Amino acid sequence: MPEPVRVEALVEAAATDPPRAVVRQARGRHRAKGPGGSGFLARAAFVTAGLTAAGAVFGLVRDQILADSFGAGADSDAFLVAWTVPEFASTLLIEDAMALILVPAFSRALLRRDGAPALVRATLPRLVVTVAAAALLLVVLAPPLVAVLAPGLPDPQLAVDCTRLTATCVLSFALTGYCSAALRAHGRFLPPATIYVAYNIGIVSTVLVLREPLGVRSAAVGVAVGGTLMVLVQAPFLVRALKEPRTPAPADGPPADPAGPLVVLALVAPVVAFAVTRQSQVLVERFLAAPLPSGAISHLNYAQKIAQMPMILSLMLCTVTFPVVARAVAAGEREAARRRVERDLLLAVLVVLAGASVVIGAAPQIVAVLFERGAFDRADTGATAAVMRVYALGLLGQTLVGVLVRCYFSAARPLWFPAATMLAGLAATALAGAFGVRLWGVLGIAGANALGITLTAVLLLTGSGRQSVPLGTGRVAAGVARLAATAAAATTAAWLCAAAVTAAAPPGLAHAAGIAAACAVTALVLLPSAARAVRAPGAPSPFLPPLFRPVARRLAHVRCHGPRPRPHPAPPAAADAAPVGGDVPLDRGRPR
Repeated sequence: MPEPVRVEALVEAAATDPPRAVVRQARGRHRAKGPGGSGFLARAAFVTAGLTAAGAVFGLVRDQILADSFGAGADSDAFLVAWTVPEFASTLLIEDAMALILVPAFSRALLRRDGAPALVRATLPRLVVTVAAAALLLVVLAPPLVAVLAPGLPDPQLAVDCTRLTATCVLSFALTGYCSAALRAHGRFLPPATIYVAYNIGIVSTVLVLREPLGVRSAAVGVAVGGTLMVLVQAPFLVRALKEPRTPAPADGPPADPAGPLVVLALVAPVVAFAVTRQSQVLVERFLAAPLPSGAISHLNYAQKIAQMPMILSLMLCTVTFPVVARAVAAGEREAARRRVERDLLLAVLVVLAGASVVIGAAPQIVAVLFERGAFDRADTGATAAVMRVYALGLLGQTLVGVLVRCYFSAARPLWFPAATMLAGLAATALAGAFGVRLWGVLGIAGANALGITLTAVLLLTGSGRQSVPLGTGRVAAGVARLAATAAAATTAAWLCAAAVTAAAPPGLAHAAGIAAACAVTALVLLPSAARAVRAPGAPSPFLPPLFRPVARRLAHVRCHGPRPRPHPAPPAAADAAPVGGDVPLDRGRPR
């Protein structure tokens, strides 16, 4: 039996054909050390996070324009029912299913002699035909779909028109997700990171130009324009990556994946089932909120858009490192992949809990600054802020699900366990929502969402020790519990300080001052826990971004000269390189 290919060998092989750096320097092209190198991952993570933040800003501008133009009434409710299509398609075709299927597939293809071009020739034509047929079917079935999604909607025909316009995103999102997965597997992270900037620019531009003649239908046209731009900003880079010559793979590389229809279905079905079940939570929310007074769906939508921003940012690191984990699993380096995932998980939890603390503590102030203008009045601000605080209770579960599911789907044959746990969470959401909406209205729907996704996260963490990347369940759970307890204290302090500062500040600056106070208090409370969070359970050295390395070395110097010096850590495996900035021994080059 041939010895498995080690990740160190992959990095050395990639040195002869290094991927393009995620950023172009002012003078010429800068070459990264390789897709698994720590310097490359640092640049990829920071650039991806920066462009994702830019996309989120454009998304907020989009939502502000929609709120200012159409408010939170019947027209916006009709569009948001149609918005279910791009929300569902984005999760299925860009973020979850497509990435979880194709990133491991392209990572394995790059270890073979035939490489990625053969995989593209075998899969892309089928994908285009399938999703084009699905988009056409969605256009035809728009009326019964709207009736099922939102029974009792005041203007169902408007929702039908918007749904038919947004149905085009099924094809454009599928191509976007395909390009993103292929480029990330090749070590190109810049083009995929720009897709949501392009998408939101397309929507905003279309609404500003067409909102007078078309009304809210202009937003649906903008979805079609934005989806097309997402494909155009990636396609040239993918074509170039596929044409570049690559170093031949070793003869004992992984065998080609069987391409029979039944085998392909068996590989794809678990991931698709998970993604569909996860996004079905939105369908449950819209269904339960449709009979409520006008504006309920809009309040849910705006609250969810703001509350999910910390979760999106927390998962950026995992987006960058997922190809590295997939390559490590393909090469047999499961222990290195485990350490990588554990470290990334705690960092993602730290980011999302910090964001959730600010969101809960300063919810009214955030909504007022972002949306309270035009047709969006103070009553809408209060209702949206209340929903947002309840939604934020499920952010930790959302992040844990996003990180843990990559462990289950990084192997060649995905497991059905994530889909089963997601189905259990969806059932809990539906049952709790049906009961809670009668007692608390829209707040009951938001609470049911938080309950369902938290249940899924607990089930995934419980079973994480028995899959392709076996995690230390007890160690991870203990680290998450410590951070959650600290975040609870930070949330309470942020809430009290935001309210006090808002009441004392001048009217024109009150909301902004309250948000700033919540951010400052959250940082002060969580900062002591950050040093422990960046150390994966059992990891010999902490993970810190390059900006913090001088501080880390200074602290290490003090620690090493104290009464209880620590032993020199062993160098990590290549796939276990630090998620951002490298795994640098803190006492390197210093006398002991």
